[in-house]
Amino acid sequence: MRHYSARYLFLTFLLVFSCSDNDPVNNGPEDPGPDTQLSLSDYFPNLTVNEPLDIQHAHDGTDKLYALDQNGIIVEFDMNPDIDSSIFLDITGRVFKDGEMGLLGLAFHPDYETNGYFYLYYCPNQNTSRISRFSFNSSTNMADPDSELELISIPQEQTNHNGGQLLFGNDGYLYISSGDGGNRQNGQDLSNLKGAILRIDVDLPASGLNYGIPADNPFIDDDQARDEIYAYGLRNPWRMSMDRTTGDLWLGDVGSGYFEEVNKVENGGNYGWADLEGTSRCFIQPCDNPDFIPPFYEYEHIDNLTQAITGGYVYRGNDHPELFGKYIYADYAQGQIWALDITTASNELLFDTDFFISSFGVDRENELYFTARGQKKIIKFVRQEIP
Repeated sequence: MRHYSARYLFLTFLLVFSCSDNDPVNNGPEDPGPDTQLSLSDYFPNLTVNEPLDIQHAHDGTDKLYALDQNGIIVEFDMNPDIDSSIFLDITGRVFKDGEMGLLGLAFHPDYETNGYFYLYYCPNQNTSRISRFSFNSSTNMADPDSELELISIPQEQTNHNGGQLLFGNDGYLYISSGDGGNRQNGQDLSNLKGAILRIDVDLPASGLNYGIPADNPFIDDDQARDEIYAYGLRNPWRMSMDRTTGDLWLGDVGSGYFEEVNKVENGGNYGWADLEGTSRCFIQPCDNPDFIPPFYEYEHIDNLTQAITGGYVYRGNDHPELFGKYIYADYAQGQIWALDITTASNELLFDTDFFISSFGVDRENELYFTARGQKKIIKFVRQEIP
């Protein structure tokens, strides 16, 4: 498809949205007809998020969306672009923002509508990543910054490779993406929480902890491993999502210099870092270690250009039948957006933009958005009439 510049997109403001009473279960959209095509829109022209890093929906029966500002702010806004945004939470005073550190992830509890709980991944200083629970205050109609309950603190050796995505799985457990912290050896080290996907139970705390360990976590009987680890061998898992239809967990893992990976995460899976990058860049023999799970898909850096994958979502919305059931993801450094067929592993370029795409998100209808850093914008996938 054609190249979409920021100038073109910001002139494309389409008031196209839909809503329903409940989050949809969708077996496939109807064909919208031959007169429209997939496009991108600056759908919220009055919304500004200075350093946008995440978009989430609370699944609370409303049309509200939430955008994370890396500096420590959560902005609440509506799918209706005519409704003004507001500050949901401001914890800039306790967030250390530098490079890849800051406020990085948000997840709403599955019962948020009744308990008001949500969870943040942020960096309180240059040596720590923290996962905490916060609460909504109905009297102020905002989040309560004084409600913080710390769950996990992860010591960091450097300021990069923090990961930072949070999500609740179909099983009700909280999944946490944790990068290797800039130390490649952490990828194969099960004695710490880095270079891994963690899974915890926030509803049944264990003795001495503010969370519990799911009984089927893979390393709970290994005295040399952390019980929280669900999968490992990752470098910087930058954005993961769950296909709510199948329960599959997908993530993008940023490569070291040659390959970017799309991984389908399995319980107990080892994805090879730092012994192996992609399927063929071997650092430690043997490269054909049978314990390593290869990426579902990889793409190679071209002409030594910097590339960095931004993981996305398997599309389950109604507006774009050509995307249904495909994994939509991007490259942060290059601006391309792709659709990966999860049945055939064939990959299609959708858009070649000049955006720094840091995260994707979906609304209550499972329609797609992404954050555009530098432009301070939230962009929506829309249908546009063919000229």
